[in-house]
Amino acid sequence: MVETVKVNTSNKTTYISGSVKTVLKNNIRQYAMLIALFTAMIIFQIATKGIFLKPMNVTNLILQNSYVLILAIGMTLCILTGGNIDLSVGSVCAFIGGIVGTLIINMKMDVWLAILIAIMAGALIGVWQGFWIAYVRIPAFIVTLSGMLVFRGLTNTLLKGLTLAPFPESFVKLSSGYIPDFFNVMGINIKVRDININITALVVGILASVIYVFLENKKRSEKKKYEMYIIPLPLFIAQLVFVVVAINVFFFYLAIHKGVPIILAIITVLLIGYSILTMKTVPGRYIYAMGGNEKAAKLSGINTNKVLFLTYVNMSVLAAIAGIAFTARSDAASPVAGVNFELDAIAACFIGGASAYGGVGTVIGAVIGALFMGVLNNGMSSLGVGSDWQMTIKGLVLLAAVAFDVISKNRAKA
Repeated sequence: MVETVKVNTSNKTTYISGSVKTVLKNNIRQYAMLIALFTAMIIFQIATKGIFLKPMNVTNLILQNSYVLILAIGMTLCILTGGNIDLSVGSVCAFIGGIVGTLIINMKMDVWLAILIAIMAGALIGVWQGFWIAYVRIPAFIVTLSGMLVFRGLTNTLLKGLTLAPFPESFVKLSSGYIPDFFNVMGINIKVRDININITALVVGILASVIYVFLENKKRSEKKKYEMYIIPLPLFIAQLVFVVVAINVFFFYLAIHKGVPIILAIITVLLIGYSILTMKTVPGRYIYAMGGNEKAAKLSGINTNKVLFLTYVNMSVLAAIAGIAFTARSDAASPVAGVNFELDAIAACFIGGASAYGGVGTVIGAVIGALFMGVLNNGMSSLGVGSDWQMTIKGLVLLAAVAFDVISKNRAKA
């Protein structure tokens, strides 16, 4: 299957052509991850006899893994700078949970003021760690390993080894609440087999589909204009149809449950914002350039110390948001919260296509990787697989993803 596009210019006529084989070869990581995600979903759907993809379970999949999705976005930026990671994010999540618990439950502070203070505390943690990593040049592994121990200890000190609960409903709703159905408020109701349909969720799905199709067509037109490689038209149409169907099926599942979760809206805003930052802005290009070759980036005038510093400040702020989301979800501030969160976030990034050497990866890929990890966790739990085997399987999946990246790079060099 081949498409040829004719581009007329004043001096020449250029033909841009592509084949399905070439497209798959050039985007093997992205397509492999999507295929793996949907394959896993189908396998668990069959294995659980239809339970896995029930609307309630689909919503729970988002709610239970919200913290991983948020952490994976920040961890992607750290990895892009040169394969760096942040091992402290789980302890930071617990520490931030302890802060909001102390402020809201013990000190009776306003929920939104407590959240603002907690996010500022996350930024200060990022400043502390970013200084040692970016300006003193202590390896990120050592600094964040130290942070993992320090903030776990501070969490136990702050909470005195106790769990604080419960939180006010206004705080808990941040991670377990749903956006109201505005159409229902206006008296518009739809029922299917005595099930109330959340019309707002359906409308959001349709709008998301329209925006996606518009942006993809715009991107394709720009590539034609600048004589860049484009994928074959039939494959392009198939891609649009597949994504649009997936989006609307997902939002339909949300609509027949309780609607769009508030935390999903927050994650979507973060996903869009960071995708624009990494792909469409100068700071985003700096991060990729630094990960590709830091010395060359520095010689070209990029302040690599500042880029690295801000990346870790950003990571800690997102860890604070993830800590708030997890605390609201569990309705408790616990000294043992956040254990292994860093491993889930790192695994999500590498499974989602980030390179262990830095400079390669996308925020969307990390989110897909996080969803894949969530599907594995949820599916194996539904099948009654023990936690020991779950850890074994996730470890093997992570090793396979990184091995795939290394082998692909070695073949490219050869």
